[in-house]
Amino acid sequence: MAGMLRVSRSRGALSGVLLVLLGIWGGLIPLVGPYVHYAYTPDHAWTFTSGRVWLEILPAAGTLLGGLILLASKFRPMALLGASLAAASGAWFAVGSALAPLWTNTVAAQGFPVGGNLVRAMEQIGYFTGLGVAIVCIASVALGRLSLVSIRDASAAERPSTVTSPAAAGPAMVGSTAPGSAGPGSTATFPAATEPARSKPEQVSLPMRRVASTPGAGSDSPAGSAGASDPVGSSSTANRS
Repeated sequence: MAGMLRVSRSRGALSGVLLVLLGIWGGLIPLVGPYVHYAYTPDHAWTFTSGRVWLEILPAAGTLLGGLILLASKFRPMALLGASLAAASGAWFAVGSALAPLWTNTVAAQGFPVGGNLVRAMEQIGYFTGLGVAIVCIASVALGRLSLVSIRDASAAERPSTVTSPAAAGPAMVGSTAPGSAGPGSTATFPAATEPARSKPEQVSLPMRRVASTPGAGSDSPAGSAGASDPVGSSSTANRS
């Protein structure tokens, strides 16, 4: 179970990079947008207001932090936390301006878009609504990928720790004192000599002879040999004599 809590960094790498880029965009565009006349009032560069801090810079920082956590973490719960933080920040981009009257009496805490109708629509999309929707979509994809345990993750988690036994590690090692060893007690290990398997000798079955009587010690005559080989003949010869 503990192995399943780990996840490879490639699982959320692309989502993390996109979230980092969108976080940088959301935090810098209200400060540098007035240079190109793409801004909300007050349309002055590097001007901070409470509306910009709470509705733009704060969610941008949350998106940037969530993307960095998602990009760098190999721990699944931590990566899920980064994706969730980014998703919440994107939702704040999208609906924060509508909730601003809850803590301020200003009619429009985020200011008013400047320019013509098309420019104001693009500013609304690029500053708040479109930016928040894009962040939520990317963070949701990352959450879905991190919530699933792939076959590779499960096999890596269930793989037992391999402990190499001396018998499986290789041939048996025997200790012998090396001639040029540093100390008197140092030994060098050499593979034990493997004795070749001995083949069993084939058992030859010899014919069994029946011997009726044993000849005398001094009997060298052919008759004695014949009597030893033929017991019936020897007994008849004895009766005749």
